Amino acid sequence: MKRNSRLSLALHTLGHMAGDPAGVRTSADIAEHAGTNPVVVRRVLGKLREAGLLTSEKGHAGGWRLAREPHEITLADVYLALDESLVATGEQEVASSCSVENILQRKVASVLEDIERSLVERLAATTIAEVRETGPIKHG
Repeated sequence: MKRNSRLSLALHTLGHMAGDPAGVRTSADIAEHAGTNPVVVRRVLGKLREAGLLTSEKGHAGGWRLAREPHEITLADVYLALDESLVATGEQEVASSCSVENILQRKVASVLEDIERSLVERLAATTIAEVRETGPIKHG
């Protein structure tokens, strides 16, 4: 999962939050646990807030909280909220004068789009709650 650190951070954080859905966690606590900077946490979790997966409260007792029950949040929800792609895009910046290369680029782009669609479908089949239930949770 470390290939995309934003996705890894988001899933890791939500996995822990699923254990105490009503709990509030600060950016500093999440950052310390994840071994990153609170600014990185706020950027990533801000995307999840925009997608309606988290809420945040400012102030002394503030922090991040799940906006929905863990069984209502799929891995696809998280992946799509971050607006990234684990599959390389087939976009071609400059059209080639070679017709074979152009055909190959279009075919590869089509295959990659199919893979991305399949990935999202597979991620949609698993919730944060299910990930949490698959085995003992170790902190660290």
